[in-house]
Amino acid sequence: MAIEIKVPNLPESVSSATVATWHVKAGDAVKREQNLVDLETDKVMLEVPATADGVLTEIRIQPGATVQAGDVIGILIEGAAAAAQPAAPVAAAAAPVKAEAATSAASAEDVQGPAVRKLLAELGLSAEGIPASGRGGRLTVEDVKAYAASKPVAAPKAPAPTPAAVVAAAAAPRSEERVPMTRIRARIAERLKEAQNTAAMLTTFNEVDLSAVDVIRGKYKDQFEKTHGVKLGYMSFFVRAAVEALKKFPAVNASIDGSDIVYHNYYDIGIAVSSPRGLVVPILKDADLLGLAGVEKAIGAFGTKAKDNKLSLEDLTGGTFSITNGGVFGSLISTPILNPPQSAILGMHGINERLLDVELNADGTVKRLKKGKMMYLALSYDHRIIDGREAVLFLRTIKECLEDPARLLLNL
Repeated sequence: MAIEIKVPNLPESVSSATVATWHVKAGDAVKREQNLVDLETDKVMLEVPATADGVLTEIRIQPGATVQAGDVIGILIEGAAAAAQPAAPVAAAAAPVKAEAATSAASAEDVQGPAVRKLLAELGLSAEGIPASGRGGRLTVEDVKAYAASKPVAAPKAPAPTPAAVVAAAAAPRSEERVPMTRIRARIAERLKEAQNTAAMLTTFNEVDLSAVDVIRGKYKDQFEKTHGVKLGYMSFFVRAAVEALKKFPAVNASIDGSDIVYHNYYDIGIAVSSPRGLVVPILKDADLLGLAGVEKAIGAFGTKAKDNKLSLEDLTGGTFSITNGGVFGSLISTPILNPPQSAILGMHGINERLLDVELNADGTVKRLKKGKMMYLALSYDHRIIDGREAVLFLRTIKECLEDPARLLLNL
């Protein structure tokens, strides 16, 4: 029975998809629920599984083509035996071996056969003077090898390159490659340009001493991981601090809809994650209801799903505020771009130990040094609805929560 492999119903707001990768070839046996092909949309990667055991007999749409929901992209024959399919390729593969053997035998009896000429050139030898043992006095490959083994031969000296050859060799690596922009990369470009063209975007900066957070992590990291099954990182502290700051400054958690400002009474935090397809921002729903362990587990799951291209449309939908961490790549400071329709985004950066203060004795000698684990923070915001004062105080609230983590427990 022939089964049509069709493009499934696409997520809402997605009108088309691109055939990304076929994981099987025509003639391959497949199992029910086995992923046959990946379809890329501008938001998520969709898998198209086999609906029955059988053989994929036809691939109608090749990678790179654009498809719509319901399009037939392949044909599966249900229950067809595939065991005999590879027999022909195996037999075909054996043919060149026999042909090669025959060619070698013929070359061995040719005075200047292809194999003999090739070996002579590689060894820098001339056929003259090499004893021939082949039929009719012909030179064989074995004759050349035996002669070379009995008489060491110096490698042929390469001629000195001319200036023109040097220039040509230096220029050789220059090349170009033109490839289509992936759908998600095109969508990222579209949204970032939309943010620049629409929002009155500004960025304010501050720095935070993470020494107190580090003390907590160092003291409880082993017990935390044993109890919750996940490591205690920095991001959970930043999420909790951001939620507290958003509660104090609701405009930062708001968005513009036409001529209205929409104030959200919930806290869905987007966490920027790197994936093979580009930067994606899965949403941590109701972040205010999650403890540190809940945040760490959710972020870990997002990272795994992003790496495996398993993020769903639901994972990427919504969001009232975003956090991005360029520090994992070594960034010292940056100006993150808004994620529309959100009105603000927090940028984390690299952590560096710095000397903050020096206390001296009366004689001028050093009495005490104070060091800190410092990180620059950046808040990009839409000045249309967030005043500079609110942005600065918002960022200062995050700083205070992180430098004195007890505030997170006391909601101060």
